[in-house]
Amino acid sequence: MGVWGSGLYSGDFAADLRSTIGAVTRLPHESGRLVDILCETEPNAANNPDDPDHTIFWLVAADQFAKRGIASDRVREKALAIIDSDSDIALHAKLGMSASDLNKRKKTLEDLRTRITAPLPSKPRPVLKKPQPLLMNVGEVLVYPTFGGRCRNPYFASPEMDRMGTAAASWRADSWSAMVVVDCGRAFDFLAWYRPITISAAVEQKPAIEMLLGEVLWKLVRPGTCSAAHFKRMGLEKIGKIDFDRQKLERTFPGMKPGIAQAVQDISIANQISVGPRVQDALTPRPVEPLIMSRGRTYPAILGIGQILST
Repeated sequence: MGVWGSGLYSGDFAADLRSTIGAVTRLPHESGRLVDILCETEPNAANNPDDPDHTIFWLVAADQFAKRGIASDRVREKALAIIDSDSDIALHAKLGMSASDLNKRKKTLEDLRTRITAPLPSKPRPVLKKPQPLLMNVGEVLVYPTFGGRCRNPYFASPEMDRMGTAAASWRADSWSAMVVVDCGRAFDFLAWYRPITISAAVEQKPAIEMLLGEVLWKLVRPGTCSAAHFKRMGLEKIGKIDFDRQKLERTFPGMKPGIAQAVQDISIANQISVGPRVQDALTPRPVEPLIMSRGRTYPAILGIGQILST
């Protein structure tokens, strides 16, 4: 749960949920469907009263809906019931919040009550007019420059601003990586996401498809989003397309899930496609090597992309 203050957004869950609501409310659906989608993204917090984030889910949802001018009796009534029953206060007391902070929390909730019972502001809600375009499709092979295996951070307008610390050098291209899109789609028919496999380590020269079809170690990474601006800033370049056998892919990487959560939270693919030496070798073990979990989350890997190609 991680609530360390009396404010409504003091904890990580509340802050993350605020971002999620910002993305979900861009969908051109009526409020009931928006609430259903939010509950689908956090089913335990939304539906289980014993979940430590249950009260926070509905309180934050009510606050965000009120601020965005979205009417929902379900959300407002859930939040009011939580405030009136003192269930949120009881939860924080159980978690060890001090008496002083509990009083501040009560004031926070009274202020929330005032906001969610007041008339909603009459302002148009900005929504997506059409589904986000798919900038990459399954099977497409892309190459991109890296700096010691790290892809460029596309949230910075220029490479000079992209540093890994105030004393670190600015990002500059000194090597190359490659990826292949193995899955993509749209969350709730609107929000685009992509899932690639990448080579495990950067190379000096821009890769060609012929080299990539050899005995190269590939790692499967989590899904992510990619806007047109991010695509350009990361220097992604399509160099061809290969055909996958979907059954082989699913046998090789069982349990792959669609990137719905990443699309809703707008988690960029840039968080996933850095490679060695930025990503330690131990995190991408060859298929015959043991997994050393103490070193961090390892990536599923294959030696040779031919294992998942159509014959």
